[in-house]
Parts: sequence; structure tokens; C-alpha cells
Amino acid sequence: MIYRINVAHQHYVFSDLKTLMAKATPERSGDQLAGIAAQDATERVAAQMCLADVPLKQFLNEALIPYEQDEVTRLILDEHDAEAFYPISHFTVGDFRNWLLSADATTEKLTALQAGLTPEMVAAVSKIMRNQDLILVAKKCRVITQFRNTIGLEGHLSTRLQPNHPTDDVLGISASILDGLMYGNGDAVIGINPATDNLQNLSELLKLLDYIIHEYDIPTQSCVLTHVSSGIQLANKNVPIDLMFQSIAGTEQANTAFGINLALLQEGYEAALSLKRGTVGQNVMYFETGQGSALSSQTHHGVDQQTIEARAYAVARKYHPFLVNTVVGFIGPEYLYNGKQIIRAGLEDHFCGKLLGVPMGCDICYTNHADADQDDMDVLLTLLANAGINFIMGIPGSDDVMLNYQTTSFHDALYIRQLLGLAPAPEFAYWLEQQGILKQQSSLLEWPQQMPEKFSRLLLS
Repeated sequence: MIYRINVAHQHYVFSDLKTLMAKATPERSGDQLAGIAAQDATERVAAQMCLADVPLKQFLNEALIPYEQDEVTRLILDEHDAEAFYPISHFTVGDFRNWLLSADATTEKLTALQAGLTPEMVAAVSKIMRNQDLILVAKKCRVITQFRNTIGLEGHLSTRLQPNHPTDDVLGISASILDGLMYGNGDAVIGINPATDNLQNLSELLKLLDYIIHEYDIPTQSCVLTHVSSGIQLANKNVPIDLMFQSIAGTEQANTAFGINLALLQEGYEAALSLKRGTVGQNVMYFETGQGSALSSQTHHGVDQQTIEARAYAVARKYHPFLVNTVVGFIGPEYLYNGKQIIRAGLEDHFCGKLLGVPMGCDICYTNHADADQDDMDVLLTLLANAGINFIMGIPGSDDVMLNYQTTSFHDALYIRQLLGLAPAPEFAYWLEQQGILKQQSSLLEWPQQMPEKFSRLLLS
């Protein structure tokens, strides 16, 4: 279908819905690199105005990536819930935006709507929303998941404790874990990116995390972020895997570049479930995503990177994940050039994921060659926390010494929890109080500076 609009005495023509979506996307370097971005701000505004008049039903009739060519498209359309979609099925994209911002769009109604929305619908409406709109609507969305604790409750903010080490040194990892626990970090997951990705090393790291969690009765979960195929092998050997990890993308070809498909993800999901390691729930998957991954492997089919990112959330929600994390600035300035683009992308990803029913977190980060700094990350952290994000990263000193990028630190989590009166996951917060690490008095959170003596055993053992 061809889309047309007249703006400022100029006639704009967009050859199909895919082109219209790309042209309507707020400026970012990745779409410019792909050659699909608007030529200037006037064309972008024209595309946004035209997109606002597109019926939501059109996204069910005009697939951006053909159904026959892509299993992610087939997943999206085959599992679309027409009954859940019915209350808004008469809306245009612009109508949808107006309704989302209205008092009628309650948390309960947004939850009931999740299965009726496609990634393309939520990506489209995000393109005609301001940052404040993305924050306000996401704040109304709640996606709650459980494994050994409960993530996503209102008034709570969780963190992934990320104790990476360039040589996977057990003492270095243990020291970082202890440091993070003293700041109340680690309720989302204690998750290591391994430097050496062989089964023996992975097994030893998982056993270390399992020992720490059970030795100190910590109500949290662990993860070593290896490929799902390795995770399946480890699960089959009964190695203590809590959360099964995989990076995912929004097209079949991009997932193939990651060495995965939907069938393999299903196998990983079932392998993790079979271990039955959860205590309060069985959300067993941890997925990471990021705008630009499909462009970097030339598997984007001419679709803008933000819409491709939203399609990854449809892959994620099929497996009822405990955590989904957009690593927003990690890929580099070729995809998100500066702090402004990173901030916008982080708000978009959180908004789209939450509308689709995905438990969204964000690695609020940038690479050292991007036009961004820690002040930009402070802004994004503060905005996402106000938007109700489920979890963020906690890394010693904001600097990951293994992956060589800048992200949020243990004390950044302390700052935002104190600023907004947010608590860790309730089971974890209770444990912190019992250990003398955290004091909770109404909305006041205090972390004593002294280390409880019992935790010194962690570094001595």
C-alpha cells in the first residue's frame, strides 16, 4: 500500500508501511547508516503525521517482513489475540496514542491488552510520542515475574549484580559480589559474562554462584550469560542453572546470526524448567536485546532498528521470561550516535516492552567512543526509574573491566532508590534487613557502611 500526505505545500509519498515507519522514526545513526532514515526533519514530521492516520488493523494486513520468509513474523501474527485487540481495533495509531495517555488506559486495561498488540503497533505509536509520553504510559504498565523473588512490583526497583572479571578469577568475582550485596544490589540476578566460554569454566562459575546463594540463603537467582546451546548441555548434566540466557533479535535471519531459532529457545526453556530451581515462581529465561543488532549482521530487511527491536520482545514473551534487558548503548555510535539518541532509545525500548507484556530492564550504558558520558546515563537512569523500569545494572565503579564499556554502578542504584523511595524485591529487601545491610523506615532506605562480619567468610573461603 502507498501512503501519501501533503505538508507545507509539499507532497510526500511513502511506498509501503515499512518505509513510512522508517521515515517516521526519531533521528538515529543506525537508520542513517542503513539508508532508510528521513532525509530531513520536515520529511520525518510528514511521515509521523501520515503514520498517525494509519489504522492499527493495517499492521495485521501488511507485514513489514513477509510471513513466508520470517518465523518471527509468523510468531507475531499466529499468536495475535484478536479478542484482546478488539477494544482498540477501530483505532488509528494517533487514536491509540491519545487513548494511552488518557485516564481510561488503566493498568488493568493495559495488562488485558498485551496479547492483542503486535510489536509493529507499539513501535508505530512510540514514533509519534514525546519522551514524557513514553514515561507516563510505561509507568502505568506492570509486568511482574517470579523465580526466588518477585520482580516488577510498584514501588520497587531491582538490579542485576554484574561481577565480571577479565580472567574469570574466582576471588575477583567474589569481591565484586560482596561489594554489590553491601549496596543492596543483586535481587534481579547475579549474572556473570564469562571471559572464557567453555563448559568446564561455565560449570565452575555456576557452582560458585550457587554456593554463595545457598550458603547465605540469599533469595535471588544466578546466571552465567553463555549461549543457550551451552546452557542446554549444562542443564542436561544437572549443573545448577537458575536462569537460561540468550541474546535475541527481531528477525529470523538475525537470530540465525546469533546461532538460534525459536525451536532452540523452546528447548532451552524446557531444559531450565526441568531443573525446577525456582521457589516462588518458574520464570526461567533471561534475554538481552539492543537496537542495531540486526543492522550489524545485515538482517534487518530494510526495517528501522527500533521496530526490529520491538519485534525481539515478541520472541521474548513467548517464553515467559524472568528478565528482559535492552543493552541500549552497548553496540556503539554507529547505531545510537550520542547521549540524546541513547536516552530516546532506552525510553522507547522500555515503553514498547512493557506494553507487550515483557519484564523490561535496561543496561543504561555507552561505549567509550560514543558522544555520551555519565551525565547522560544519570538522566536516562532517572527517567527510566520514574517510568517504572523493572531492573538496571549494578557494576563496580560503573566500569565493566571485562566488556570495556560504561554503565551504572552499585551506588547509582542506591541513589535512585533513595531519591524515589524505591525498594529492592520484597523477599530480597527482607533478607537485607535480616543481615543488617538495609534499614527500611517508610520510604527511607539506609545502607550502613560497615560490613557484617559473616560476609568476610566469602572472601576467606
